[in-house]
Amino acid sequence: MADQLSPDEKFHLITRNLQETLGEEKLKQVLQERELKVYWGTATTGKPHVAYFVPMSKIADFLKAGCEVTILFADLHAFLDNMKAPWELLELRVKYYEQVIKAMLESIGVPLDKLKFVKGTDFQLSREYTLDVYRLSSMVTEHDAKKAGAEVVKQVEHPLLSGLLYPGLQALDEEYLKVDAQFGGVDQRKIFTLAEKYLPSLGYAKRSHLMNPMVPGLTGAKMSSSEEESKIDLLDSAADVKKKLKKAFCEPGNIQNNGVLSFVKHVVFPLRGEFCIKRDPKWGGDKIYTVFEEVEKDFAEEHIHPGDLKASVEVSLNQLLEPIRKKFEMPELRKLTNTAYPDPSKTKTGKGAKAGGGGGGEDDELVPSRVDIRVGKVISVEKHPDADSLYLEKIDVGEAEPRTVVSGLVAFVSQEELQDRMVLVLCNLKPQKMRGIESQAMLLCASIEGEPRRVEPLDPPEGSSPGERVFVEGYETGKPDERLNPKKKVWEKVQVDLKISDECGAQWKDKQLMTKLGQITCKTLKGGNIS
Repeated sequence: MADQLSPDEKFHLITRNLQETLGEEKLKQVLQERELKVYWGTATTGKPHVAYFVPMSKIADFLKAGCEVTILFADLHAFLDNMKAPWELLELRVKYYEQVIKAMLESIGVPLDKLKFVKGTDFQLSREYTLDVYRLSSMVTEHDAKKAGAEVVKQVEHPLLSGLLYPGLQALDEEYLKVDAQFGGVDQRKIFTLAEKYLPSLGYAKRSHLMNPMVPGLTGAKMSSSEEESKIDLLDSAADVKKKLKKAFCEPGNIQNNGVLSFVKHVVFPLRGEFCIKRDPKWGGDKIYTVFEEVEKDFAEEHIHPGDLKASVEVSLNQLLEPIRKKFEMPELRKLTNTAYPDPSKTKTGKGAKAGGGGGGEDDELVPSRVDIRVGKVISVEKHPDADSLYLEKIDVGEAEPRTVVSGLVAFVSQEELQDRMVLVLCNLKPQKMRGIESQAMLLCASIEGEPRRVEPLDPPEGSSPGERVFVEGYETGKPDERLNPKKKVWEKVQVDLKISDECGAQWKDKQLMTKLGQITCKTLKGGNIS
């Protein structure tokens, strides 16, 4: 097919559905002379999820346009990014990524023989590359390095030096992989502009950069490997897919931050060329769309019901996922999955001890990831009809419907202060009736006992979105219990070690409480408790 395309047609295929392209004229010039060489890199951290079908569909476009495509498994980057991948698991994670990425490509009909697969540490530890890292480090300021990685490298209160090296290494990869262009998400734009600025200073050519949009997750925020509620895993069962889609944010007529609709645009249409809305004959029956804009228009005008959109996406998703699930039924791949991503609650750290434990007995099995804490947004707050000392709040936690929360904050925070505030919500406690109204979650606060008692809601990082998962540093990949068993008192045992530091940061056993954007804090209650 590529032999029959003109340079302009190839350019259109390469750049369609991208959010931004830097260096378009250089791309066109290369296409007039020869085939384009492009690479896509992925840091081998958390398990890939369905949003990875977005770059996979673009890789399919690149191949149709005759490009020479390299896929980089960036294992060293995974370690440098605040040690998201422990050194001892790097090799296993690379093997997992290679198997699952190949399974994804096979699922959408991409021929693997036209792709080149490279592991970062195969060339990034060479003498020449290491010297270039030092040369680059002598030019790039700490400000530029930190700014470049702001949307990609995990942001923490006291960043490690390794995270500052990350953007420079990604820039150097363009030269050492001998490509014309790098492809990635628009969240990597600052790394791409750093590469354009500094590679010529080393005597290397400035490359072009292709950026696809970031697909919203099921909660409306960016889909993330560390945000369990925001993503559908590639190995999720059909039942799990149904359950997660049912909870997904998909407001009638709302086309903004709609992860379900974005999946149709960036995955289904590029791969299938059409999309079928399946619905009951009494509501108009099935309808096939050949242009995404018509789907978007009908959804915005509420001619498509969110339930019908979710059900139709469920069908498309399972068609893509089924070949991957089947491949990973092989015993060796099941073993690889379990060893590359060990369950933190079952990882031995010493004889009779488990990760997160502090001694013997039942507490050894206690890990903070079992507790489902999320970012929430207070969308309404009023006095409890039967208790002046209680607030009745509606809080958006990234689900189809807001949760009703009853709290005793009346004496500490005004209604005006709570309205539209971003807060932290514990979501997997058993609902409890409080003065006749069921409280479906708990709003988490910092407090200091005394006269008077002082209480403040906890604050997520600026820019947080409802539904984003809160985790304890080092326990990012654990999965929360669906519902905490009150008899086991898991929350009570975790809560004992939740404190506010002298810097007003929320901690569990001296480890930070975080979202993907940074640390959880409170305003003034240094040394306080969390409940």
